[in-house]
Parts: sequence; structure tokens; C-alpha cells
Amino acid sequence: MQFYVGEALVGDGNEVAHIDLMIGSKDGPVGTAFANALSTQSEGHSNLLAVLEPNVAVKPSTVMITKVTIKGMKQAVQMFGPAQAGVAKAVADAVSEGIVPKDQAEDLVCVCGVFIHPAAEDDEKIYNYNYEAVKESLRSAMAGKPTADEMVARKDSAAHPFKGF
Repeated sequence: MQFYVGEALVGDGNEVAHIDLMIGSKDGPVGTAFANALSTQSEGHSNLLAVLEPNVAVKPSTVMITKVTIKGMKQAVQMFGPAQAGVAKAVADAVSEGIVPKDQAEDLVCVCGVFIHPAAEDDEKIYNYNYEAVKESLRSAMAGKPTADEMVARKDSAAHPFKGF
């Protein structure tokens, strides 16, 4: 396995979770992206490992990258709190349920883009929506979904919720 991509949008309001992720081999392009994400930090973009609790990082090792600039401690705590907990639990459950094969968990890494709206308020929704979005993203990535045929079949009827018209 070299490189798979998954995406999911779950929830509504300011707590909506939009996950973009890559999963692949440590020695492939996702491994390079993983290392770069951990070693390249910038103000407002503090990338972090997904951990179930302190000192218990998930496998496959997962780095969370911010999709928006984190502005202020409230948003930072949401990223390092409910979003991180939701992402970590989803990865762990995906391995437990066989979505990600357990025998590959040490050889894979995941780069997970996480969106935290600056006006998000409800930590429980942040947790739940990110959990569901990560799990759906992993399910899609590991299954190669959508296929090109599925995408083409929906291209003319697609209803993007944020296209603005």
C-alpha cells in the first residue's frame, strides 16, 4: 500500500467536521508527508499526533494538520481536545473493526486534515462529528471509494452544500 485518500463531511453548523486524509506506507509519499507535517510547524498551524490519552498514540500513527489557521486558545483547545480525541478514537476503532488491517497498523501512517471553525462552541459535537468523519474517510480510503465510475455517475446531480448558490 502506497497512497490512499479519503474525505468526509459530517455534521452541521459551526461544529461541522470536514476531514481530508491520506493513509499509506511509512516509506512512501504519505510517510514523507507525515514527517514533514510533524517537523514543519508554523504559527496558527500546530500539527499534532492523534492520541487516545497522553502517552497512548494511535496506530497507524496519525498526524492531525489544521485546515484553517488556529486563532486563540479556545480554538486551540478544541483542536487539542475534542477534535484530537475524536480523531484518535476513530482511528483506533477503524483498526479494531478491520477497516484498517491490524497487521498493517505499524507499517502505515495517516495524515489527517481537520477543520475547526473559529465560532465552534459545542465540544461534544466537535468530538462526535470528527469521529464520524475520520471513520468514514478511512472507510472510503481503504475501499478506494468513490470509484471513478461512481464519481462520473454523480457529477451532474451532485449537490455541494457550500457552493454558495
